[in-house]
Amino acid sequence: MSRLPRFPLIPGPVMVSEEVRKAYAEPYGSADLEEEFFTDYKECARGLAEIANTKNDVAILSGEGMIALWGALKSVLRRGDHVLSICNGIYGEGIADMAVQLGASVSRIEGNHHHHVDRETALAAIERSKPRLVTVVHCDTPTGLINDLTGIGAAVHAHGGLLYVDMVSSFAAMPVDVDENGIDLALIGSQKALSCNPDVSAVAVSARAWHVIEDVGYVGYDALLPFRHVLASPTLPLFPYTHNWAALAGLKVSLGLLLTEGMPAVYQRHRECAALTRTRLTAAGLTIFTEEHSTSPSCTAVVLPNAITWPALDKALRARGVVVGGSYGAYSGKLFRVGHMGTQAQIATLTLALEEIVAAIEEIRKAPHH
Repeated sequence: MSRLPRFPLIPGPVMVSEEVRKAYAEPYGSADLEEEFFTDYKECARGLAEIANTKNDVAILSGEGMIALWGALKSVLRRGDHVLSICNGIYGEGIADMAVQLGASVSRIEGNHHHHVDRETALAAIERSKPRLVTVVHCDTPTGLINDLTGIGAAVHAHGGLLYVDMVSSFAAMPVDVDENGIDLALIGSQKALSCNPDVSAVAVSARAWHVIEDVGYVGYDALLPFRHVLASPTLPLFPYTHNWAALAGLKVSLGLLLTEGMPAVYQRHRECAALTRTRLTAAGLTIFTEEHSTSPSCTAVVLPNAITWPALDKALRARGVVVGGSYGAYSGKLFRVGHMGTQAQIATLTLALEEIVAAIEEIRKAPHH
């Protein structure tokens, strides 16, 4: 599909606004040579830090969000280090698997995928195992789940460890409060609520994490170490590679739009769209997969009705101009997901799209072959 549908509601990459697309179309010089690039870089770093509620340095990387996830792990882990991973979602399990691939000794807190991790269970596991790194996914989009981060940072810091949080799908859709939650490595992607293309990512890095990064000394393409003193440079620094200036320009526009709207209003818009989605689909007899107190403001996972397959629903929705997401792993063919984040978190268009979803399901149910 080369053109956008009438109602794009996939949980990322989301629809990119016209303002951001225009930024990509502008001609740019060399990011290696022009001070203007560094000015844009610093402005984006400040904007990301403001939304993250952090005073930590923000390293902006060229590449999709996975480069931040891998780079942050490689930058703080040595073979044999103990990692405690909160695994109550597919992405949480994936990060644990990544740490295993890097040679870490990984323990897992296996949680119920319908609700956020039990805080007392997590704190007890940290106290018992005293890990070097705790990993958690704030918003696990395959199931539309939000994890409660309260107290986890303080607990891991008490034993000299670091807290690594994937907030790719929650960032700019809900408050993340990096400093308040003691997050040492806050992982950000551009293609979710920031509503950019999937070509730039970022990590907010605490002073505690920088010390570990310097000690580990990892120097691959996705390494954080080369960004250690970038923001403190009085002039254009030497970046570890030629950066994507067009992507950074798009991010700059996106951040400007969000901060002009005001983050409280942005978060309220996401909450209202999430509530509308769950209310309308529940009223139509559908089941929301995640328990109410653990649902994400950016994405809603819905149980596929009995005898309706994902391919059939996807085809019916596309015929009506609606594109939603399926799910992955154990939930492939069992859930569909509505992405109401970023530019897609708009009450007026979402209202129309939800009616099309309900109508498509009824159409399938009434079909002679069903």
